[in-house]
Amino acid sequence: MYMPPQFNAKDPAIALDLMRSHPFASLISNDDDGLPFVTHLPLVAERRADGELVLLGHCAKPNPHWRYLQARPQAVATFLGPHAYLSPSVYPDLARVPTWNYLAVHCTVEARLIEEPMAKDALLKKLIGEHEPAYAQQWRDLGEEFQHKMLAGIMGFELQVRALQCKVKLNQHRRESHAAMHAVYGAGTSDEKALAAWMERLGLMADAPAAEGR
Repeated sequence: MYMPPQFNAKDPAIALDLMRSHPFASLISNDDDGLPFVTHLPLVAERRADGELVLLGHCAKPNPHWRYLQARPQAVATFLGPHAYLSPSVYPDLARVPTWNYLAVHCTVEARLIEEPMAKDALLKKLIGEHEPAYAQQWRDLGEEFQHKMLAGIMGFELQVRALQCKVKLNQHRRESHAAMHAVYGAGTSDEKALAAWMERLGLMADAPAAEGR
């Protein structure tokens, strides 16, 4: 993605935090006609003991995406964090235009399908443990026949992250806007409040000049 240097977040902890707190991703690869094919789905980011970063997920068997991954394993997974409009009213001068602030992660991945029933069951249990641990007992109580039927209806996959970009666009290069921007976001929607929290986390408020007349 387009990455001006002031928005390039190189700390891997920021990217991992974003992927875990906003797991609903877009998985993008090419179909048999060479056109982009997109599936919107939750992906669980996992850092292995050897430092490797993988994304775990599954799709419905009728979804042809898994066949495209089988034929062409390289793909891109994107995660979108909090985002919001920014009014030019946050600047002390009038010669400004609106913009949109956001946090996003793009991963170049190599896909490996998880097809064997027991491996898919282990994958599902790991995903259940991530999203709703209390459901694990209900899944076990459904019985093997039902479990096998459900497992047959999905294709699991592991996406090995080969490269990663993390973009944090919070007007870092416009220090004079930070105090007013933080005040507006801090009193706004849930996304805006999340952006205000990220401004604090990244230290953008440490040396922000006070907002005049606000």
